Amino acid sequence: MRPLLPSGQQIHLARGDQRATVVEVGAALRTYTVAGDDLIEGFDATEMSTGGRGQVLAPWPNRIEDGAYEFGGRKLQLPLSEPEAGNAIHGLVRFADWVVAESSPHHVVMAHRLHAQPGYPFVLDLRVAYALGPHGLTSRTEAVNRGVEPCPFGAGAHPYLRRGAGPVDHLRLRLPATTYYTADERGIPTGRLPVAGTPYDFREERAIGGLRVDTAFTDLERDADGRAVVSLSDSRGCTRLWVGPGFEHLMVFTGDTLPPDRRRSALAVEPMTCAPNAFRTSDGLITLAPGASVAVEWGITRG
Repeated sequence: MRPLLPSGQQIHLARGDQRATVVEVGAALRTYTVAGDDLIEGFDATEMSTGGRGQVLAPWPNRIEDGAYEFGGRKLQLPLSEPEAGNAIHGLVRFADWVVAESSPHHVVMAHRLHAQPGYPFVLDLRVAYALGPHGLTSRTEAVNRGVEPCPFGAGAHPYLRRGAGPVDHLRLRLPATTYYTADERGIPTGRLPVAGTPYDFREERAIGGLRVDTAFTDLERDADGRAVVSLSDSRGCTRLWVGPGFEHLMVFTGDTLPPDRRRSALAVEPMTCAPNAFRTSDGLITLAPGASVAVEWGITRG
């Protein structure tokens, strides 16, 4: 019997000089290159995703303190998927099976039905699309509440941006956020502060240097199309990540806690519809009525 790859079926997309690979497990974006240049740090076909690389985060991104929250008058308890910190992290679909709902040589739509379960007794239909267009890669996440009662919802993605080999220290970052979240040792927000006058002010492009970042940002400055654009640059050019309306938060992570071979080798820039711990604080939380849907988009381009 032929052995199965850890990330399941591999769906290869191509358009011009762009190439991308999307996988069955978690509907993750495993690779994305332009003219042979890796714009994300993904993972090998013989590996499973680690550190969240390329994963879809739903029905919540980031952390829920103690995995416990209240909704609709009920107290609910999620599995502690970040046991060392006592949190539930990054949703319930990262290692689930997804199916190909639509495909062409340059786009794919992955689908998954999230059934009711302990800690999240709601039913969602999820669709994640990846498309290679003339200006880069676009990803669209859509969720529909297929249950009989309202449900809490948040979505995110976990790409690691890169510019060549080597640590992120020498790269220049522009991050159009005016507010950042302070957090405790468990990664749970403790407050919000303006970035002005702090090490987290990257509204003007500057080198990352040795700064350790594992920080959520919000109050994003947007262009005329409603997009907030993050850029990571070196002497050869830049990798840009944009988020459309609905993605109101960004988590930025320099990878200092990853294994040594991947520590600070790429910069995670994670689009999020809500803040960390939103199931407890309601900061950006979406409540989907029965039959209601929500859709958000983000993408990556090369400059």
